[in-house]
Parts: sequence; structure tokens; C-alpha cells
Amino acid sequence: MTTPSKNRRLSLSAIALGLVAPHTWAQTRSPTLSQERPLIEVWKDPQCGCCQDWITHLESQNFKVKTYETGNTNARKRLGMPAKLGSCHTGKVQAYVIEGHVPAAQIHRLLKERPVALGLAVPGMPVGSPGMDGPAYGGRRDTYSVLLVQKDGSTTIFSTET
Repeated sequence: MTTPSKNRRLSLSAIALGLVAPHTWAQTRSPTLSQERPLIEVWKDPQCGCCQDWITHLESQNFKVKTYETGNTNARKRLGMPAKLGSCHTGKVQAYVIEGHVPAAQIHRLLKERPVALGLAVPGMPVGSPGMDGPAYGGRRDTYSVLLVQKDGSTTIFSTET
């Protein structure tokens, strides 16, 4: 019978000999997938295709998404996002509110930098933003700003996307 300690030595030996890919062994010892993928809750209209495309974008960029098909007006208000920054969907990831077609890379940056803020917003529905970038737009990409929203509703530019 092999003990857990002996199994670990055998696994490390197999890695050293190149018999097992190192990442394979490490993955079995890493946190679970749900711990690695931040959960973002999204409130959207059930008929909105661009919202679903944005959710697909998030999932492809290592987010776990829980969707509420109830519209987002009440969620936006409850979470404190100013209506003037509104878009077609509202999200919540950890302590932050995400409004509109915010690129996943900027949400990951937000979670890494952890500024004191309400969250991020991309007001309106800019063409070329995630979810607004499908074939119907013919490759068009408008420049737009991702705004860092403070709890008092004031904003600064977090990033400019082209």
C-alpha cells in the first residue's frame, strides 16, 4: 500500500523524469475551479442578445456568471449605480458594481487593484465593446471609456478602449 506522502514523492519524481506534465500535478493541488473564477451576478432582460454576448465574453475570460433574467433597472438602483450611467445590464462582482459592456480585462484589473469605488461603467452601448462586436456591426469599433464610478456617483476614466 502506498501512503499519501509516498504518492507525493512518486508524483514529484514522475514530474522530474518528465513522465507527467508539471501543470497536471499542480492542478490537482490547486484551489477548485470555482475559487479561481470570480463569480459575477448579472441582471438583464431575457430578450437581450447583446447582454448574452457579453456574458459569453465574461465566461471565455475566466468568470463564472449567474444570470437573473429580470431586467436590470431595479438591480442598478439597489446597487447604487447612477441611472445616468445606465446600460442594458448590471453586474456585481465581489464588492463592485459593473454597468454595461465593460471588457473582462478591465474587471480583472479592478479586482487586482481593488480601488475604493462603487465599480465600473460603460454607459450606453458602444459599438465594438464586448457584446456589441458581432458580425452585424461589420467590424466597426468605436472608441469608448470605461469609467471608474465612485460611491458619490462621480467618475474618472479607468481605461480608454479602441
